[in-house]
Amino acid sequence: QVQVVESGGGLVQPGGSLKLSCAFSGTTFSTYRMGWYRQHPGQQRLLVADINSSVYISYADSVKGRFTISRDKDKNTMFLQMNNLKPEYTAVYYCHAGAINSQYWGQGTQVTVSS
Repeated sequence: QVQVVESGGGLVQPGGSLKLSCAFSGTTFSTYRMGWYRQHPGQQRLLVADINSSVYISYADSVKGRFTISRDKDKNTMFLQMNNLKPEYTAVYYCHAGAINSQYWGQGTQVTVSS
């Protein structure tokens, strides 16, 4: 059974940093493209950043220069380092694992940027 589990969300002041983690289990991590999405209340879920098993990485324009996505193949874990956070980044952040014939979502972790 494949599972993706996020952790690391919380409350942070504007300008602060948080690091999200996504633990993947149940099948071969390297075959999945991994991504972070965020969802504001009443809005659709949008891609923040994604990474495949080699070197391809992409970011939404709104987070370029602030967020860094990475994955650790030995720990089957993906990370999102978020720096210089802004209040508009407040949202639920979701981990996504995608392959040709399957995809999985985590339960989400709340990130709140507020003073």
